Amino acid sequence: MTSRSTCLAPHVQAFFTQHLCQHKQASPQTIASYRDTFRLFLTFVKDTPGREPAALQLSDLDAPIVLQFLDYLEHHRGNTVRSRNLRLAAIRTFIRFLALRAPESLAIATRVLAIPVKRADKKLMPALTRAEVEALLAAPDQSGWLGRRDHALLLPLYNSGARVSEVTTLQRTQVCFGPPTFLQLTGKGRKARTVPLWPHTSRTLQAWFAELSEEGGRIAFPTTRGRPLSRDGVAHLLQRAIHKASTGCPSLRTKKITPHVLRHTTALHLLQAGVDIAVIALWLGHESIETTHGYLEIDLAHKEQALHKLAPIEGPLARFTAPDPLLAFLTSL
Repeated sequence: MTSRSTCLAPHVQAFFTQHLCQHKQASPQTIASYRDTFRLFLTFVKDTPGREPAALQLSDLDAPIVLQFLDYLEHHRGNTVRSRNLRLAAIRTFIRFLALRAPESLAIATRVLAIPVKRADKKLMPALTRAEVEALLAAPDQSGWLGRRDHALLLPLYNSGARVSEVTTLQRTQVCFGPPTFLQLTGKGRKARTVPLWPHTSRTLQAWFAELSEEGGRIAFPTTRGRPLSRDGVAHLLQRAIHKASTGCPSLRTKKITPHVLRHTTALHLLQAGVDIAVIALWLGHESIETTHGYLEIDLAHKEQALHKLAPIEGPLARFTAPDPLLAFLTSL
């Protein structure tokens, strides 16, 4: 008879129902991400040794199988290094919980926690120019209901730099009209923030909310059936607007544009307008200002300003000559 303490299933159930939901009060997005990780992992383990997930033991969750799973994600599913690291982070969180709940698994936990995060090439954040944003916002056909909704959604999405999850769940009561009009958003880590809106955005939202019937609930941007838009729904309407806008703005065809690119664009345009980077971090709801520093890397104008403040070195530069064979070897590397 298998001991309940050595069976993996009760610990996984407790991790989701107790640890994440009750103890940590994790957000629905975090729980969904961890759930997807374990569905992928348990399916992989089932296919590899041929054991049912409900029959797996703690000993089955050791470093070798986790490493095989991570390799499978990259080379068979085509996941990026960032996605691979996110899956590893979910497994690590569970392993730490498991080490406290089942001390006999401490040796396994130590080995799994020793798996390193893989380094990845850091790419520059994509962003749109002001002309591209203007073409995109003007693209929806506002003579129809869908076009007016899409325009009313895209305008505050760019204005606020909100995450797509914040927009799909936005309630009408989260838009406070007045001098000034602002959004009340709750982002990652349940961090609440307020973001001001332009007068044009305010007027657009007021007209859109007046058009919505009370039967549609309090969702700011519902579907035709009155339900909240999904992430895929927002991505679809964005691509529809891009397709139409690219006729007059061909540069849009050369860029891969997602709702998150609009968020990057908002941050970059704020930076170019002279807004302090600490204010931008608060505007976007970043946990750390280090995240916001990435926008400095794509703003060439700021780099040029810094270069102008640096006096050029005059005269020839002396080349280093290694005085020792070992130093010469290291210099040649």
